[in-house]
Amino acid sequence: MKSQLEKPWLRAYKNKKFFLIDGLLYHREKHTSALTVVDRDHISLILLEHHDCTYMGHMSEDRARERVASTPWWPKWEQELSEYINTCDRCQKANRKN
Repeated sequence: MKSQLEKPWLRAYKNKKFFLIDGLLYHREKHTSALTVVDRDHISLILLEHHDCTYMGHMSEDRARERVASTPWWPKWEQELSEYINTCDRCQKANRKN
């Protein structure tokens, strides 16, 4: 996974925001728990599970952000979450009715 690091990632790795434990890459910001870095191909599943699933009920962006913040980490996750929710067909239809 280290070979996939781009320059901004490498800089963050050197600044101790990223670290390896037993072959897993972790990310940590100040005053947060360390989160594993997720592979790109798992992001859509995380977004689906934290917004679309019946038990999540197409929650608001703020509530979804709170939940996703404790899942595996990826760069620009907040921006991707926002785009995902803002393009959700069900949410857009519900918002048009209000």
